[in-house]
Amino acid sequence: MKISSKNNNLIIILLLILSVLLIATALFFSKEEARTYSFEVGKPWPHSRLEATFQYDIELDEATRKHITDSVNKNFSKIYTLDRKKGEQQLALLTRAIAGKTGGQMLLQAVGQLYNDGIVDNDAANDIRSGKQLRFLVGNNELQVVDATNMKTVRQAYAWLTDTLKSNALLQEAIKSVDISNYLVPNMMVDEDENEKWMGEDLRNALRSPGTVQQGEVIINHGEIVTPSKASAIETYQNELTRRNKLRNTDEGLNLLGQMLIVTILMLAFYFFMRLLRKNVFSSLRRMVFLITLITVFVIAVFLLVKFKYNLLYVIPFALVPIIVSSFFDDHTSFFSHIVTILICSLIASSHQAEFIIMQFLAGIIAIISVKELTKRTQLVRCAAFIFLSYCCIYLAMTLINEGDFGKLEKYYFAYFLINCAILSFALLVIPIVEKAFGFTSTMTLLELADINNPLLRQLSTNCPGTFQHSLQVANLGGEAALMIGANMQLVRAGALYHDIGKTKNPAFFTENQIGENPHDHLVRPEDSAKIVIEHVNNGLKLAEDADLPKVIKDLIAQHHGKGVTRYFYYKACEARPNEEVDKTPFTYPGPNPQTKEAAILMMADACEAATKSLSDHSEESIAAMVGKVIDGQVAEGLLREAPISFRDVETIKRLFVERLRTAYHARVSYPGDTKPATPEVAE
Repeated sequence: MKISSKNNNLIIILLLILSVLLIATALFFSKEEARTYSFEVGKPWPHSRLEATFQYDIELDEATRKHITDSVNKNFSKIYTLDRKKGEQQLALLTRAIAGKTGGQMLLQAVGQLYNDGIVDNDAANDIRSGKQLRFLVGNNELQVVDATNMKTVRQAYAWLTDTLKSNALLQEAIKSVDISNYLVPNMMVDEDENEKWMGEDLRNALRSPGTVQQGEVIINHGEIVTPSKASAIETYQNELTRRNKLRNTDEGLNLLGQMLIVTILMLAFYFFMRLLRKNVFSSLRRMVFLITLITVFVIAVFLLVKFKYNLLYVIPFALVPIIVSSFFDDHTSFFSHIVTILICSLIASSHQAEFIIMQFLAGIIAIISVKELTKRTQLVRCAAFIFLSYCCIYLAMTLINEGDFGKLEKYYFAYFLINCAILSFALLVIPIVEKAFGFTSTMTLLELADINNPLLRQLSTNCPGTFQHSLQVANLGGEAALMIGANMQLVRAGALYHDIGKTKNPAFFTENQIGENPHDHLVRPEDSAKIVIEHVNNGLKLAEDADLPKVIKDLIAQHHGKGVTRYFYYKACEARPNEEVDKTPFTYPGPNPQTKEAAILMMADACEAATKSLSDHSEESIAAMVGKVIDGQVAEGLLREAPISFRDVETIKRLFVERLRTAYHARVSYPGDTKPATPEVAE
């Protein structure tokens, strides 16, 4: 099915729009719903295993928070400041009051000492009596404990002056001359601002989260005893889930719009990549439908599985996408399809997006390299083993980056990676399903078709031994040419084995199968001979249809002669009717001309191998001249014009054919005769 009109292009665009809508809808419904779990501390957890779908910090329950807050408030040592200005003001007033009085100077010294030691208020006095420390804020924002031994309240200061120092007559005389209590005020005060700041810091430290639950971590298992710490983790998870859902529900429309925008951008990138850089794939509606369907179905399946259980994200074999695509398309298409898939799926990877993208990106690269030519099941096993190692290394690296501690590694993640790769090992079971559904042909199928025990090939080898040998040589020649220019080697080899199966209907009419008499000699007209020879293409297509061979093989059968002319019989007709202009139509193959690189290679290999056999001189010069003549003739006739093959490729193929054909027909050593029976020797 070729895209050759705007209608077909419109179908692809509509499919992409539908894909975006389906993926965005799946994203919307894959959100985690809030659920209330009933449980009792000290009793077994009655529900299934609970796993975190996002990272969060555990919060303390209200009772614990209240207990901690009360404890901090009770044991907090207040921060004080010594107000020296207040002491200086009181001393200045006292100086004026006792000016010229006996013992005045002595009284000033005693009161000054009280202010230097600190006069405290009743709250500070209570703290001192209860054994609490008084703290000062000193330089560099540090706290220092104050010696409260000599601090006194106003009452204690007055008693000290009037009672403790009553032996000093002059001092007592000065005290009696003024009301000393008026000059005694507290100058050791609570620093309210600093007190609030430091108490808040102590509360924050005391109420700090007891731990962090990582995304995918098991919060509690079924039957596990609910401890107070587990209860806090469960309640915090429920509260955070409820909060997130409320935020999401508040902006439901914007959330969906953002998801659709991201998915749309990625799908548009995929569309333009295929249209501009992979035109051979884009030109087939069937191929584009498959790629869009694969990405869409895979992404939706991921969303649904992750909604059921988050850790399934690490069990899902994302490398399956590039493996399946590589089985039918080129590596670039496979790689870009994989990138688009993992970028869309990363929307639900939450805080682990970087880890997820790096992990799956590397897995895709390994898959593409490992199964470039998927021919054996052991390739998939080896691929899965490499991917498992890459998963483990990336998980280890990301844990060290985020946590900086080997102890934070969770062993169950390695089990998830192992399950992922075990599932991936069975990718070969998926490939035949895709083949049947979309009519593609995988490398494994081509290898099965190339088995010479296939009934059609057995029939060819039995009825047409010469043609069978010719087909084997064309398969080897064409396969190497395909490998040289980056075409599908397995397709060329399989196509070469089947390209002449139509000759089984009339094997004797083809020179490679003739022994003795040539049946063409009994035909009157060259047109009759040409018709029989040309008919082997249609006969081959009928046999391929009956055997249910893939379309790509049928295309090679139909195109291996293109619209070329059976020159031998055409020239015979010209010789028989020299005075007439002979119509080429009866001598022309039905075609079409080669449409792919593989068909072009097969046409060149088929003609060159057959033509070289007709040479009597198999020197390098003769072979090179024949190969050049045959291929240049095909180019001149326009037989290769519709195939996506360059002149550089053609020249590369010429050189390869000359080298391989020269090797196949190299001269052998001539052994001298011997009258005695000799043991056969291996030719060198």
